[in-house]
Amino acid sequence: MQTLKIVLIFLLIAICVALTVIILFQEGKQNGLGSLSGQQFDSYWSRNKGRSREGLLVKLTTVCVILFFVLSAVLNIGSF
Repeated sequence: MQTLKIVLIFLLIAICVALTVIILFQEGKQNGLGSLSGQQFDSYWSRNKGRSREGLLVKLTTVCVILFFVLSAVLNIGSF
């Protein structure tokens, strides 16, 4: 049982590091100077963000956050 706890702790640390790196790779959500004039900039790139690198990073962030919360809850149960 102690070995399982150690493995889960190392997995939690790895997920924390991965989550930090993934968040730092993401671009900012500002529109820059285009937001001052009120114009909505709609291009091919902005419409297909879900299939781009940015979309992949958002999905990876979601998966890592869910894994982080689940592992934190499991390690906090107290039966360990």
